[in-house]
Amino acid sequence: WPGVNAWYGKAYSEYPTEWDKIFTKYSSKKAYEEDVGTSGFSLAVTKPEGQPISYDDERQGFTTRYTHITYGLGFIVTREAFDDDQYDVVGQRKAQSLAFSMRQTKEILGANVLNNAFNTSFLGGDGSTLIASAGGGSASHANVAGGTWTNGPTAAVDLSEAALEQACIDVANFTNDRGLKIAVRPQKLVIPVNLMFEAERILKTTGRVSTDLNDINAIKQMGMFPGGVVVNHYLTDTDAWFILTDTPHGLKMFERRGDAFEMDNDFDTENAKFKASFRASFGWTDPRGIYGSAGV
Repeated sequence: WPGVNAWYGKAYSEYPTEWDKIFTKYSSKKAYEEDVGTSGFSLAVTKPEGQPISYDDERQGFTTRYTHITYGLGFIVTREAFDDDQYDVVGQRKAQSLAFSMRQTKEILGANVLNNAFNTSFLGGDGSTLIASAGGGSASHANVAGGTWTNGPTAAVDLSEAALEQACIDVANFTNDRGLKIAVRPQKLVIPVNLMFEAERILKTTGRVSTDLNDINAIKQMGMFPGGVVVNHYLTDTDAWFILTDTPHGLKMFERRGDAFEMDNDFDTENAKFKASFRASFGWTDPRGIYGSAGV
């Protein structure tokens, strides 16, 4: 058992994780977590001389529930394999394979939040898809105090210098639930592997991309993406791209119980049984934490 446990741990640390570059991780001690938003206050109004001041109320916002789900998998080493001195060989191979499967499970759970960002079967607390715009997903996000807003382009666009510039402008124009300007800034560009070369050309060149003009690359010069580019190998749409912003309470991962690798012996079969499990949830609270396009 100690040897197999060591093989599991070694295999798990050999591969860098990607989901944690997209989601903010929180711990949980409950069956589920709920985030409840508030609307904030409106603009101040004129107070006539001698008249009482006007009062406003915050309104309870949309509720987002993160329900934690347990994921697990295991393998068996037979007594015969142990007797024939195959325990080390079989145990090592299976432990490393199980560790790989557990890691991949988390990667896919995280990536699926973005893979389903435009899918109307996956809605958030406000009843809209993660990305809501005329360019894909729900038509818009709703404000608690009334009105709507979008976190995507007016028409789906492929990744380009012009598309990123407009996205940065759109993000800078985000408002709160009362329509007041909020300071939101792009942080990271999240892309599938198919766009990694295009993203490199757009963000790393000193001059503008694909022109013979002497213009500077404004995106690079202004440091619009301080968190750099996150290439996610588990995104299924080859031309969809996303921008993570510095909005608090955007994309979240709650860990109810971390990875546990355990074993036991079966009395009747004399087999050694090994299992791994974790309990967690992935999702989003405030869609202002992301901007995206499904591509063309």
